[in-house]
Amino acid sequence: MAEIVKNCSLVLSLSLLGKVIHPLITKRFMSTPVKLTPFLESRRPKQSPEFDYSTLSNYRDFNVNHTTLDLNISFEKKTISGVVVFQLTKLNKDVNEIKLDTSYLNINKVEINKENIENFIIKPREEPLGSQLIITPSTTEKIANDFSLKLSFETTDKCTALQWLNAKQTSGKPYVFSQLEAIHARSLFPCFDTPSVKSTFDVTISSPLPVVFSGTLSNEDVSSGSYRSTFTQPIPIPAYLIGIASGKLESAPIGPRSAVYTEPFRLKEAQWEFENDVEKFIETAEKIVSPYEWGRYDILINVNSYPYGGMESPNMTFATPTLIAHDKSNIDVIAHELAHSWSGNLVTNCSWNHFWLNEGWTVYLERRIIGAIHGDATRHFSALIGWNDLQNSIDSMQNPDRFSTLVQCLNDGCDPDEAFSSVPYEKGFNLLFYLETLLGGKQEFDPFIKHYFTKFAKKSLDTFQFLDTLFEFFPNKRNLLESVDWETWLFKPGMPPKPTFDTSLADSVFKLANEWVIKASTLKTDSDFKSYFHENDIKDFNANQIVLFLETLTQGGHKLEGKFDWSQYPSVAKLLLSIYNTDKLVKSENAEVIFKVFKFQIMAHLNEYYGDLANWLGTVGRMKFVRPGYRLLDSVDRELAVKTFERFQDSYHPICKSLVKQDLGL
Repeated sequence: MAEIVKNCSLVLSLSLLGKVIHPLITKRFMSTPVKLTPFLESRRPKQSPEFDYSTLSNYRDFNVNHTTLDLNISFEKKTISGVVVFQLTKLNKDVNEIKLDTSYLNINKVEINKENIENFIIKPREEPLGSQLIITPSTTEKIANDFSLKLSFETTDKCTALQWLNAKQTSGKPYVFSQLEAIHARSLFPCFDTPSVKSTFDVTISSPLPVVFSGTLSNEDVSSGSYRSTFTQPIPIPAYLIGIASGKLESAPIGPRSAVYTEPFRLKEAQWEFENDVEKFIETAEKIVSPYEWGRYDILINVNSYPYGGMESPNMTFATPTLIAHDKSNIDVIAHELAHSWSGNLVTNCSWNHFWLNEGWTVYLERRIIGAIHGDATRHFSALIGWNDLQNSIDSMQNPDRFSTLVQCLNDGCDPDEAFSSVPYEKGFNLLFYLETLLGGKQEFDPFIKHYFTKFAKKSLDTFQFLDTLFEFFPNKRNLLESVDWETWLFKPGMPPKPTFDTSLADSVFKLANEWVIKASTLKTDSDFKSYFHENDIKDFNANQIVLFLETLTQGGHKLEGKFDWSQYPSVAKLLLSIYNTDKLVKSENAEVIFKVFKFQIMAHLNEYYGDLANWLGTVGRMKFVRPGYRLLDSVDRELAVKTFERFQDSYHPICKSLVKQDLGL
């Protein structure tokens, strides 16, 4: 595996040299580079944006001008069927085949310019990339320079793009939602499933229940107990950003251009959680980057099994119900998904090798938004928690030598889901934060932000195009940019160089954690502890400070040398929980705090709580909690971990279910 990574650039270069590069393709896909450092030039691909090896389509042979989808949702059959029409332009005059991505799809009919095409095949499945659909007209004349391609299709019971829930799993009505990132769009409809291809969309969806989609609702016909909803997406987006959900959904306003959608029983608490704050986020982001181009920004609070904190579907962020903390303490996730409106949705990584361009920039912008509203110390505090998350993520990786590099190499057909971690988020953020500091602070860096997102708006790019733009924008600071250890930041595994963070909001947290570690081995009786520690110790901590407190106790941290083994002091751990048995900590309704409490209990080997964690894992589907939750259980009671997974596995999203099976070695 290490050799695959080492030789990744060589394989890519040789494969691209072997291709005939049509002038139109060159114009579309290549940009004029500046001269970077010798090391970076040695790693530069022959062509930018880099080729995406996570697709089986021949996407470089065509331009997708527009896409039309007409879909029908059947809860009885648990399928989505319909037609997709691509308006295409040939970029390679010699092309005589159209190759699309599919995965567990039935393809019923193919037409080109309304003429039926009999000659199409679905090749045998190539895990994990799916089955290539090859369409070969009888004569190449049938493929004009501009043409329409229409395909009729239906999903199957093996579809990885959708999760179907019955009425007993929801508030009384069936429910379905999609999750297409990274390469699951091909399981919903045949497409060029690569972030390098962007298209505008017109979408019509028929369902017996209300529907939301990643676009603007232009018409809704409700007749005979059925919904037929039409949406438009005038800004070109890649297929993975499509989001569809249908169920018993209601909405409530949360701002002048925002609403929250959810099942009725959650609507009031969801509205309270997000009301007023979202518009502040949008206005702040506009000042940092550029005007918000998408019109509305709405939020869907999904069902419990939703596997992510959020998904940045344009116009309609899909979010986990674990964001509802009843104290607005988890709303930063919405700042993150909103930031994706610029980084990811407007400016997109060309392949999953460069995923950090989506997520690193998004975390950076998220923290800029939070910092602008609550003060820069809050931004640094968030970065500090993120640093701990990055360390935990790399420590728990099965293959950190491969998957902890900032720029990935998935060119061997590796599933991008397998590479998913905190690395592109937090390592990417730390690189941008480091560059901001190196180049003179926010005042110097902010004009570059505006320039970068203007230059690449509605485009897809790779890391080298980012670097070219960075070096071009700061010609007078080339010496500083040349001093950066780009090899370590971009291509070496492990933790990056640690920036200097403002710890003013964390110092009291670290002080209290340190005191518990010191006193654990020096104080002797319960009364000694209760006279030294009090619930008022944490009364002024917010939820994020509580999270850092618990994380510092279990993982070590500032002024703590290594991890403290709480399993050697179980009685002290119980005392801590009894002293802080308040809404701030033990009784918190914030999922982030709840999980950290469980982590503390498990690492202290307090076996009376093992069953509580097991039961809680049946109430959440967010992989941020589910995956490490099972790993924690497995570390102390494998039999319970396996039995718990067997009990709840069918309630998890297919992606979550698959990854937990890997984590448990099943």
